[in-house]
Amino acid sequence: MYVTAIVFGELDFKISSIYLSIVSLYPLLQKDISGTVIKCKAAVAWEPNKPLVIEEIEVAPPQANEVRIKIVATSVCHTDLYHLLESMHPDGFPTVLGHEAAGIVESVGPGVTEYQPGDKVIPLFIAQCRECRFCKDQRTNQCEQAWRATDRPGVMAPPETRLTCKGKTLLQFVGTSTFSEYTVVNAMAVAKIDPAAPLDKVFLIGCGVSTGYGAAVNTAKVEPGSTCAVFGMGGVGLAAVMGCKNAGAKRIIAVDINPDKFEKAKVFGATDFVNPKDHDKPISQVLAEMTSGGVDFSLECTGKVEVMRSALESCIPGWGVSVVVGWTDLHDISTRPGQLIAGRKWTGSAFGGFKGRDAVPGLVKAYLDKKVKLDEFITHKLTLEQVNDAIEMMKSGKCIRTVLNVSPE
Repeated sequence: MYVTAIVFGELDFKISSIYLSIVSLYPLLQKDISGTVIKCKAAVAWEPNKPLVIEEIEVAPPQANEVRIKIVATSVCHTDLYHLLESMHPDGFPTVLGHEAAGIVESVGPGVTEYQPGDKVIPLFIAQCRECRFCKDQRTNQCEQAWRATDRPGVMAPPETRLTCKGKTLLQFVGTSTFSEYTVVNAMAVAKIDPAAPLDKVFLIGCGVSTGYGAAVNTAKVEPGSTCAVFGMGGVGLAAVMGCKNAGAKRIIAVDINPDKFEKAKVFGATDFVNPKDHDKPISQVLAEMTSGGVDFSLECTGKVEVMRSALESCIPGWGVSVVVGWTDLHDISTRPGQLIAGRKWTGSAFGGFKGRDAVPGLVKAYLDKKVKLDEFITHKLTLEQVNDAIEMMKSGKCIRTVLNVSPE
């Protein structure tokens, strides 16, 4: 019995030694794995105005100052639809769309110290280098480095990409391309967030919620006791309603041609509801009659130039502020000079004026502290393979946000 015990003791010792050797080598093994090309699923837009195709793509390792991210959750945003169905610029394809997402860092390239594998992050379509004159100025969230990376009209993608499929280069839409199980993003376009945050909720902060909410609180600077009008009750518009409410507005008028959106608008703080189709006069006149001359603040969240003008002209002369939030680059906007000479202000807002790397972690905390709503935006849950269904639902106005579950956390 004694001898047997010694034999087993020696065996246990050898097994333990082997285990410790493997554990000590694990970081090196991980490093080797992270430096390889990953093959994964992605929804590829091979050409404009065509359904996306689920393909196996190759995602190269991150290069200097880049981060490779495993996407957990993403969603279809109107800007994705704009590029696919409205702009349809031939030089912008093939591409992997998607920019509203959250995920986990899989690996980092040389020079990256702010992020580590395992970090929960939100990729940003507007980078923040923290070094240029714009990043150092609190009046804007624009970034010169981001401009240099994506300043190609109609393409909406940087010249470099880490994605390929069937021997062809895939453009990375606005530098993110989140309709993929993995993507590579510049480190200055990544926000590290609270590890307790549920990624299938906070992904909304990657675009729609931040864009609308910030347009109200940062750009318009909605004041307590004011009257506001928000045009368009999609995800961005509802976030703008929430921003107006949190800023203390006493009256928030939701404007949309889809009456099904009004109950949802009430959840976020809307007090009045107007459907332009119910009136035989311009909506600006309707709102002026409702508010003794016009609203203090208006926010346009449709991306339609005729609505942008209506939103401006709905503001009260003298001090009214109108913010253009919806994206389009296909048409000019115009109004009569008197609309501005009278004292109205017309401005725009991108990503709600938030400096992403600095502000997004705070927005995630605001959600965790129940100061900002997110769950209420999600109306449907699908998989990445069902992305075309999500696109159809957004086109028809049958959803607010559809979360596409890409990978498990």
